[in-house]
Amino acid sequence: MSSLAIWQMAWRLFRRDWLSGELRLLALALVVAVTAVCSVGFLADRVSSGINDNAGQVLGADLLFESDTPIEAEVAEHAHAMALQTAKTWQFPSMVTFDKQSRLASIKVVSAGYPLKGTVTLQGAGEGDHSQNNSQNRQTVQQIPAAGTVWVDPALLAQLQASPDAPLRVGMKTLKVAGLIENEPDRNVAFVNIAPRLMMNEADLQGTGLLVPGSRVKETLMMAGDSETIGQMRQWLTARPAKGRQIIGTDSARPEIRASLDRAEQFLSLVSVLSVMIASVAIALAARRFSARHQDGLAVMRSLGATRRTILRLVAIEFLLIATFASVAGVVLGLALHYVLMYFLAGLIPAALPAVSWVPGVAGLVTGWVLAFGFSVIPVMHLSRVPPLKALRRELDVGTGRPLVAIGFGIVVWVGLLLLHTGNTTLALISAGGFIGAMLVCAAMAWIILRLLAQLRHRLVARPVLRFALAGLVNRRGMTVVQIGALTLGIMIILLLGLLRTDLLAAWQNNLPPDAPNRFLINIQEDQKPALNEMFASAGLGTPVLDPMVRGRLVKIGDKDVDPAAYESERTQRLAEREFNLSWLSQLPSSNRIASGRWLNPEAAEVSFEDDIARQLGVALNDEVTFDVAGELVTARVTSLRTVKWDSMQVNFFAILSPAILQDKPATWITAFHLPPQQAAFTQDVVSQFPNITVFDVSGILRQLQTILDSVTAAVQFLFVFTLAAGIVVLSTAFLSTQDERMYEAGLLRAMGATSRQLDQAQRSELIVIGVVSGTLAAAFAILIAQLLAVQVFDITLSTGIMPWISGILLGVIASWVGGKMALRTVKNTPPLLILRSAD
Repeated sequence: MSSLAIWQMAWRLFRRDWLSGELRLLALALVVAVTAVCSVGFLADRVSSGINDNAGQVLGADLLFESDTPIEAEVAEHAHAMALQTAKTWQFPSMVTFDKQSRLASIKVVSAGYPLKGTVTLQGAGEGDHSQNNSQNRQTVQQIPAAGTVWVDPALLAQLQASPDAPLRVGMKTLKVAGLIENEPDRNVAFVNIAPRLMMNEADLQGTGLLVPGSRVKETLMMAGDSETIGQMRQWLTARPAKGRQIIGTDSARPEIRASLDRAEQFLSLVSVLSVMIASVAIALAARRFSARHQDGLAVMRSLGATRRTILRLVAIEFLLIATFASVAGVVLGLALHYVLMYFLAGLIPAALPAVSWVPGVAGLVTGWVLAFGFSVIPVMHLSRVPPLKALRRELDVGTGRPLVAIGFGIVVWVGLLLLHTGNTTLALISAGGFIGAMLVCAAMAWIILRLLAQLRHRLVARPVLRFALAGLVNRRGMTVVQIGALTLGIMIILLLGLLRTDLLAAWQNNLPPDAPNRFLINIQEDQKPALNEMFASAGLGTPVLDPMVRGRLVKIGDKDVDPAAYESERTQRLAEREFNLSWLSQLPSSNRIASGRWLNPEAAEVSFEDDIARQLGVALNDEVTFDVAGELVTARVTSLRTVKWDSMQVNFFAILSPAILQDKPATWITAFHLPPQQAAFTQDVVSQFPNITVFDVSGILRQLQTILDSVTAAVQFLFVFTLAAGIVVLSTAFLSTQDERMYEAGLLRAMGATSRQLDQAQRSELIVIGVVSGTLAAAFAILIAQLLAVQVFDITLSTGIMPWISGILLGVIASWVGGKMALRTVKNTPPLLILRSAD
């Protein structure tokens, strides 16, 4: 038979099966699967891009190129040639004078266009275009200080005892204060530069006479544009490495911002994971039903001379047609549904989202084809082996292929799809391992329960209806295990969605509570601590937690001197060159967790390193490291590596040493606390009484973190609403896949004289047993997987109560009841003789 003839026959078979309803269950499962994947994919892609764009607002640009030496003109020219927006900043320390008083300030010179993304928030700003009035005394501006004026931190005026419009002497030039800086998008909060900020116009820089050959100044070229062009520019810069230069993008933003962005992407990826899992269950059961219902027709074709190769090609083409049409429909529906979700999200996500990408659509088509063939290849190949004798002996059981091979092949395809859709190996493997383990344990426990029910039914002589129901479960043991497994997985997905939507999101939000620290005080001296405690108590702010801070440089790891040039990464080289903020603490901070090793012995010479920094510098457990602290060498053994929740906004350190070896070294003190808006003047009072103390206002960063959190929470909740609906549809599909077996069994019972009432009671008993068993197992597995994801992926604490167990059992009974009633209602409307003859 020619290829054209086979395609024509396959098309006729496709049309016949579609019109007769044979393909609708499989097509529905595929459409639901692809729709779920695409709706999540389209929205997750746009939300992730929007969130990264929000990270650009945190940086003030999409890409920063920092240098300790003047940046060559060709760099800016290349950026302009690529149609990127650019702006420049220069940062350096210098003295600022007012009325014979001088204070050290962090000078920041900005060019026109700064900031490229985000805004500068000012208190009592002067002239300028205001993009938004947040309050009467706060304004966000999208321009730089006018020539002849400066914007300053309130702390600088407090230290100089100057008025808000005072003229300040900067180098050789006098500039008037025109605004007080509350937040700037690219403000460095690493506590390395401890001086308050003074921002000035580039036009005034030359007149100050501050920059001369050899001046230590950090020059930054800021760039903004589309992601593809930014990526090309980054590659161009990376190919021209030089000492003292650093490339900073949204992926290397500040740790507290990066932690929230990474967690946001993980939440969105998890939605795709659950969608693929739902699709897997649906397609596997639908393919099994398709295979079972097509054996008779293909046996007739075999008896008429069709070869196995012809049968295989016909079925493969028909599956290709099903997969293609269903996948295209799923992509279209997913795109439409994503727009519906965007309508609801429009007022919840502050950042404008980018245009729709074609990538999720292609991924949806590929997913549909992979699901259709990945979970159907074994049953489809087995159809070509249906013997011609099946046409004459319809009771001949030829099965639906090798179940273990089909399961194994499906698992391989499934894990591959999980990795494709998440891009996170840990997330994919935990989810896959949890579901595979759940399937195996579920099957084993269902088998054990059925063995117990087989013993129980012999003792129910006085309860014939219940005995009849249990006999049906036991006699169809393999099918009952499949039903319990399908129902358990479906309910587990729904419960997992509920846990993730409420408990995991709530746990994440608890990491950033409303009273999270929004102010840092540094440079506190030992003799100032009692007076500072009194100020906090008088203001009703409680007692501040004061942590010691000592400056030290890592000079040795083991017996080898630390050589910055020995590291390949420029970021690591800069880490090796810089001084660390060290501290000594007796107890592990609440925002830290021991990743490996043990906590410090306060009386020994020991140190605990932040895990990521240790990995970059090549520091391992039990290594001896040496710090240069004010010219004195301090050696300690590494006893633990810590993971730090940077987005907790607490005081954290890269290296913490034992009190025994550091507490006698020169130190200042640092504290973080939450300052309510109505007490904003408190920090100015502190600086007025203690001019040496520097205040860092990180409320702007905190608002940025909260904006990211609110945006992702809204997106995930809406995504879960759809995915939950998809899970319910797939759950119904899974139950309908056993409809034929139930109809045949019910037909036999009615032919033997069973009444409708007896069928109802038997069916009710059977469905309650299946529902209770499935719901209980589903609740246990859902809680277990949620706990694993919370600890291993999201690094948060999850607590669950009794509700998942109650919900699981109720959902299991309801789902089992609804599915069973659908099958029984069809049987009641069909004469028993017709059912039995169709099975002959």
